[in-house]
Amino acid sequence: MTTRIALKQTEQTPTSVVRINDRLTCGGKDLWITAGPCAVEGFSQLEMVSQNLIENGVGSLRGGAFKPRTSPYSFQGLELEGLKMLDEMRRLHGLAIVTEVMAIEQIEAIAAHADVLQVGSRNMQNFPLLKELGKIDKPILLKRGLAATLDEFLWSAEYIMAGGNQRVILCERGIRSFDSETRNVLDLGGVAVLKQKSHLPVIVDPSHAAGRRDIIPAMAKAAIAVGADGLIIEIHPSPNQSVSDADQALSLEMFATLMNQVEPIATAMNRSLRSPVNSGALA
Repeated sequence: MTTRIALKQTEQTPTSVVRINDRLTCGGKDLWITAGPCAVEGFSQLEMVSQNLIENGVGSLRGGAFKPRTSPYSFQGLELEGLKMLDEMRRLHGLAIVTEVMAIEQIEAIAAHADVLQVGSRNMQNFPLLKELGKIDKPILLKRGLAATLDEFLWSAEYIMAGGNQRVILCERGIRSFDSETRNVLDLGGVAVLKQKSHLPVIVDPSHAAGRRDIIPAMAKAAIAVGADGLIIEIHPSPNQSVSDADQALSLEMFATLMNQVEPIATAMNRSLRSPVNSGALA
């Protein structure tokens, strides 16, 4: 049987460092923080968020242009128009862009406008999509399925890596439970196990796990303390007016506070929180 690429070959195998752009990495000493709105709604929204990220030493903007929604009547995203707005934030502010890909036919357009392609929970086992993402030279942020075992999660990463793309970042975003107090259950034990079993960097999405903004800071701090290599967080200039997942979006002020609260934990873990941010326009 072929050796599985995503697994550590020895206990001493270090975490792989995935390069995001010329300034950002995930998996090394620097924590990779990416934040932004669940869905791209307009230029002014992205501009306000981008300025906040720069002020807080965050070099990566996440935002959804193509939105997988449970209801077919919910807002589905601005699609190509949204991608162009994200790319403008990259050009104006030097921010790395993270956005979701839902289908094979979207890959080319998204790869032209984004630095990291995100595979959402619903598509973790969309094997044709994973195979195609294995053929491109872009980092892939792979989110765990809401009912997936850790081994199933790693096999999905294997699909991408077996195709030739080794730049995979795992993301724990909560698994489904019987309890309705939170949207999902954040599996921090799973993060610790993934760090033992795989050399791939692992980040945490406390926003989708919580589904409620009041406990996101506590979950984010716990994620860094358990050894996560970064965070992906939903923020919005006016959270209650967000067209998607309003209850779990932090305000810009809450995000700034969270960054200050996480910093001493990152230092205690011998990690760096603030990223070098180029606020000037790209050529």
